[in-house]
Amino acid sequence: MGRLAFVFPGQGSQYVGMGQALAAESAAAESVFAEADAALGEQISALAWSGDAAELDLTANAQPTLVATSIAYLRGLEERLVGDGRPLPEPAFMAGHSMGQYTAMVAAGVLSLADGVRLVRERGRLMQASGAGREGAMAAIIGLDDARLPELEAVGRAAGDFTIANRNSPGQVVVSGERAAIDAAVAAAKAVGARRAVVLPVSVAAHSPLMATAADGMHRVLADVPFRDPVVPLLANADARPLTTGDACRAELVEHLTTGVDWIAAVRAMTAAGVTTFVEVGPGRVLTGLIRRIAPDANAVALDEADAPGRLAVPPALAGDSTATPPGSAEAADGARSAGEGRPAPGIPANR
Repeated sequence: MGRLAFVFPGQGSQYVGMGQALAAESAAAESVFAEADAALGEQISALAWSGDAAELDLTANAQPTLVATSIAYLRGLEERLVGDGRPLPEPAFMAGHSMGQYTAMVAAGVLSLADGVRLVRERGRLMQASGAGREGAMAAIIGLDDARLPELEAVGRAAGDFTIANRNSPGQVVVSGERAAIDAAVAAAKAVGARRAVVLPVSVAAHSPLMATAADGMHRVLADVPFRDPVVPLLANADARPLTTGDACRAELVEHLTTGVDWIAAVRAMTAAGVTTFVEVGPGRVLTGLIRRIAPDANAVALDEADAPGRLAVPPALAGDSTATPPGSAEAADGARSAGEGRPAPGIPANR
């Protein structure tokens, strides 16, 4: 088997029931939820397992429950493998999509779980307050040639603050900024041949200049939190540069609020470094679907069992089986869920 990478989903991959069956069968996973509950002083585990979907989708709830659930999957996987006499394989890289960077940093030993869930709750609060008085929006643009993106940016910026927030996979981008700029870009995208251009049901303009106040707030909050050097290299959201020190990780969590997520660059950087297997650690299968479109020759698998969401699937590549699921097989069918604030279109991370 070639090199391995662990990837962590962001907001939008949450669903009611996530991790419940896993916690019931794994003491390690159950302890993660208990620690997260204690850190926040409330039962976010109950919200994740049996709460109201609309309440779970709120940024202040979705983000800490996603961090806890994803780490529970990682600890559950380690427990299962060790119980079978095999250690957890050491990945060559870890990477998170947007908010998933916090989970990646917990997994890589940069942050404690308690700090991770507390920080994303504060992050969500600051993001909701940022840009007050300026109506923000986000839109998904699908099926537009990348060569036309500069035209789109020019139109958007002429109408207000505007940025390419996410490059999720070839032919799929998410734009963010002031509502007038987004409306102008959507109209322009349709005019130049985009297969689909739709404003997303989000409450903030993530990864845009409208998040400057949130970035300033997180800079102050993070200054008081201890950051350790990662035990595995992480990749920056904006440009896929390696993050190998605690200070670089702290800076990343400020910068990525106002800069974009280039998931294409991250996946290509990892494949160029020899990664052949990507394991999505957390609920849902959004990143698995994107990776298959970016790197079709790679083996992309999710720990969240497709046929029984909330349970742990141990990929053959981690179970000592050299015959990993081929990318084009029926078992590798894309089961991606939506991944953005609220519920955007399926498989479109508008991540925060």
